[in-house]
Amino acid sequence: MINSNHIKRGMALKIDGDLVIIQSFQHHKPGKGAAIVRAKVKSLSKGTTVEKTFRSGDMLEDVELEKRNVTYSYDDGDSIVLMDSASYDQIMVAKDTVEELLPFMKEGMEMQVLLYEDKPVSIIPPNFVELEVTYAEEGVKGDTATTAYKEVEVETGGKVQVPLFVKTGDVIKIDLRDISYVERVKG
Repeated sequence: MINSNHIKRGMALKIDGDLVIIQSFQHHKPGKGAAIVRAKVKSLSKGTTVEKTFRSGDMLEDVELEKRNVTYSYDDGDSIVLMDSASYDQIMVAKDTVEELLPFMKEGMEMQVLLYEDKPVSIIPPNFVELEVTYAEEGVKGDTATTAYKEVEVETGGKVQVPLFVKTGDVIKIDLRDISYVERVKG
């Protein structure tokens, strides 16, 4: 059991018999009354995301997940195939588990998979990935008085907003925690 004040992003809990992952949380102290914790949780059985509110000090059932180092191998229709770095076993993970990250994953990328009762429930990608820009429109000259952005496509097919000076052929660093541009990598 864990106190609701100690929940963290990525933590697995069992709420009403359903296994959920904490996606985000916020401690809130209203003017009157006790503090509360608002959490956005994703149900692993239903695939839905809902907001839950807990009173400060509520005891919640936490779940231990097994963490394994894996390497992304390939896309296999409705799932992706990861290879366990220690045993070389293949682990199939449903695509909807990695939906927002899939356009930025390249073969050989190292990450971690979380398993519950030997079933994959979530992945932890690296914080940053470096990818080559395969398509970028030219920035308009003189359009730099404010911080202006444009959309580019990277080698894996993903699209991300970048500053106007980024061009086709550049290698950029992307933060996978929020899918955002970090910097242009020096070649």
